[in-house]
Amino acid sequence: MCEANAYLKEGEEETLFMESVDVIEPYENGLKLIDIFGKQKFLRARIKDMTLLNHRILLEPIPNSEEVSHAFSCS
Repeated sequence: MCEANAYLKEGEEETLFMESVDVIEPYENGLKLIDIFGKQKFLRARIKDMTLLNHRILLEPIPNSEEVSHAFSCS
């Protein structure tokens, strides 16, 4: 089987987000993950690292739009 487990990295902490991920669909504001049983989850995140040989996907959260706008504020 070629499915992988998806982990969410927040700071130095990594937590299991979803097991047996079969499909990852990218969207403008995040990712939809679908496991081998058809269960779907949406997450505001991007792929940080993938090691398919080890069946591991590492995700990191996307900052919300308010955080992004403040980060680029000129005031």
